[in-house]
Amino acid sequence: MNRDKHISSAFDRDLETIQAQVVKMGGMVEAAITDAASALESRDEELAEEVRRRDKAIDQLEAQINEDAARLIALRAPTATDLRMVLAVMKIAASLERVADYAKNMAKRTHVLSQMPAIEGAGMALRRMSQAVDKMLQDALDSYIRRDAELAEDVRQRDLEVDQMYNALFREFLTHMMEDPRSITPCMHLHFIAKNVERMGDHATSIAEQVIYLVTGEMPDEARPKSNSVPDVIPGTGSEG
Repeated sequence: MNRDKHISSAFDRDLETIQAQVVKMGGMVEAAITDAASALESRDEELAEEVRRRDKAIDQLEAQINEDAARLIALRAPTATDLRMVLAVMKIAASLERVADYAKNMAKRTHVLSQMPAIEGAGMALRRMSQAVDKMLQDALDSYIRRDAELAEDVRQRDLEVDQMYNALFREFLTHMMEDPRSITPCMHLHFIAKNVERMGDHATSIAEQVIYLVTGEMPDEARPKSNSVPDVIPGTGSEG
């Protein structure tokens, strides 16, 4: 019995260490979203380059989390419930890494866009959309730390707002392109960024769904709310999101 208690406390201690790494990674990813959106709006190429540089540290932290989680499974032989917690940590880290990649892609396009005519209001609209996603991500991670299924469900519901922002931007870019052919190339880049931000929201929602699974033992029954989506490709351009 004492041996089982010892194994259990050792597992809890190791899991807490990994969870602390996930929280740290979450903070780094939130900063990447904020800085990438800010760099895009203000055409700050130096800040954009910094976002790209910092992505390597996020990738390394995800690799460390996976390594530590695999070691934890091998050493502690967790029960089914404990194993679920470890696998959730790995899935959350994977979602965070994907969000960071999308932020890095936004930063990459800042240099290209800063050489082109600005599309009025686009930077501000994308920053607003990024802020909504950033808040979703913060709340998804908070719900994980607190094991708060209600907050996680609230994050799921808010994904619809991000979809609606994306759809509105898509139509706006299409209007610009039809009215002024010179705006076609910058609008294609901006559309790609908007699609990436929308996908960040999907990953924040995936984290929230992992939390619901952890707390209730079941994935959400209902399909996540989605807006009637516009196409991922701007007609006639082949510009995929």
